[in-house]
Amino acid sequence: MISYLTRDNLNVKKYDRCIANADNTRIYSCSWYLDIVANEQWDVLVLDDYVAVMPLPKRRKYFLHYIYLLSWSQQLGVFGSTIDANLISQFIEAIPKKFKLIDIFLNSENRFNDKNITTRTNYILPLNSSYEVLFKNFKKGRKSNIKQALNSDLRIVQNYNYDDIITFFRANKGHEISKKESDYDTLNELIARGIELGMAESVGVINAQNELVGGAFFLKDTKRITYLFSSVDAEGRTNQAMSLILNDVIKRFESTNFVLDFEGSMIPEIASFFRSFGAVEETYYHYKKYVLFG
Repeated sequence: MISYLTRDNLNVKKYDRCIANADNTRIYSCSWYLDIVANEQWDVLVLDDYVAVMPLPKRRKYFLHYIYLLSWSQQLGVFGSTIDANLISQFIEAIPKKFKLIDIFLNSENRFNDKNITTRTNYILPLNSSYEVLFKNFKKGRKSNIKQALNSDLRIVQNYNYDDIITFFRANKGHEISKKESDYDTLNELIARGIELGMAESVGVINAQNELVGGAFFLKDTKRITYLFSSVDAEGRTNQAMSLILNDVIKRFESTNFVLDFEGSMIPEIASFFRSFGAVEETYYHYKKYVLFG
């Protein structure tokens, strides 16, 4: 039986155990992550004794209750060890009718047919081979870019100050995307908490003058290393700072069971960049439905 629980009534230990052990686990679904990005305003559908779960980020505007897309969260949906189309449908049907809009990204294992579903593209790279084998699958141009970066005066700095990377992003790319002040506050809190839990890392790239020219944040759960966020300035772009960072991550986690999750993209140029590392396409799903009656 699928039960609907509010955040206050959730057994957090059982919930997080379900997420950690799920075949399709994603860090976005961890309770600590949701508490930050949804400001603790999320409910959960639970199958039996936490056999499978579906977190529901919620908001209310006047008398309208709705489920919405969270910032910094690519894939939610149903999580568990045995997921099939029938179970996904049961969870969707179990969403309380008080929610007049359901707008949510489902994870790549949440495959089912529905008129309210559209597909989206992600790219992933399994890291269960040696670096030498992984590097052979890089595109020729990417190999050249990495050699260029390694021969430049750029240097990777682990655990770089995340405040500085966020400020750097806002200065170099903030005008191109629609992020609010609250989104950056959330990101700051998210990375701080993730680092505290050993589930996030910040990486900077500096030049010979010790100036930041590129930076990135990565999230790490039991199965995936997720490339959450990055930015470069003109110098970092010219000298391939992001190629340097991603190559370093692939090298550090070679021959493991981790998957490098590039978190997108639907933008052709960015998708091409990810594919150049040998990444393969992964489809996930956007479910959006207006509930007029009930």
